[in-house]
Amino acid sequence: MSKPSTEDLNQLLVPPLRIAVVGASPNPQRPSHWISKFLRNSGFIIVPVNPGHDKLFGLTCYPDVESIPEDVDVVNIFRRSDQVLPIVKGTLLKQGVKLIWMQDNVYNEEAAALAETAGVAVVMNDCIFRFLRNR
Repeated sequence: MSKPSTEDLNQLLVPPLRIAVVGASPNPQRPSHWISKFLRNSGFIIVPVNPGHDKLFGLTCYPDVESIPEDVDVVNIFRRSDQVLPIVKGTLLKQGVKLIWMQDNVYNEEAAALAETAGVAVVMNDCIFRFLRNR
């Protein structure tokens, strides 16, 4: 499995993409919280995904990606690696997803292969905040 090139990611990650943040948290100490705020402040449309909450960041929070009524461009996963496969399977039920991004220390080769077979680019074990901040 090959990670998309920096050039490809730079061309894709241009606001106002809609980014589903799986594992979004109300806790300001959690990376999923402050990275969501960074993405939103950078012009991206954030859709929080966490079955334990109805609202986060003043936005409707969905239990899973497939419940989001709008199209989603990017799915940013802040969950343990062993929880990724069902998230990716649900994500692939949506049309138009261009990229699945698994944050630092999150990787699942089976899920990545499934996504890539479906034509969806995958980044594993990397931080979208660090990538965007450093470009």
